Amino acid sequence: TKLVPSWRIGDRSGETALEFLDDLQPRLSSRVQLTSDGHSSYLETVDEAFGGQVDYSQLIKLYGPAPEGERRYSPAVCIGARRKKIIGNPDPAHISTSYIERCNLTMRMSMRRFTRLTNAFSKRVENHAHSVALHFMWYNFGRIHKTLRVTPAMEAGVSDHLWTHEEVGALVDGLDKFQSKKRGSYKKENSD
Repeated sequence: TKLVPSWRIGDRSGETALEFLDDLQPRLSSRVQLTSDGHSSYLETVDEAFGGQVDYSQLIKLYGPAPEGERRYSPAVCIGARRKKIIGNPDPAHISTSYIERCNLTMRMSMRRFTRLTNAFSKRVENHAHSVALHFMWYNFGRIHKTLRVTPAMEAGVSDHLWTHEEVGALVDGLDKFQSKKRGSYKKENSD
């Protein structure tokens, strides 16, 4: 369905991973197959959050050196991947991180604050979290995906219509506090 049921802003610690998985698990209505990268925080936290009721695997990418003559910010070359079953019985044909990688690319392309090497980053974590929440709200409810021909929320049966900007904005408590205040006229300071 491409629905993003949960997200978390935080560091790459086991605590943040557990918070994310504890939020994700009750949002799922059936047993799922979950694939993560090789980050070690998920090894313990997936079992703790799902209580063994998940088919979990890791896809660990193997990287080689960057090609000669490449610049400082060139990525390393992926030379292969290793699939590793961790819990349950994951289907080897579906051990993939492609969907989350595509979701991350969409997020980076949609929000300037995720663009590398810019000064458009969030200066406060609260602003960052609000921006990510707004992105995923629109991604799930207001954006028609070409391959689905509807929104992810409609495909998942969570919504029956395409949400407008006004509907998304109406969800914000105290919307008027976010509206810009009328400013006075501009007066040039006298340098005398």
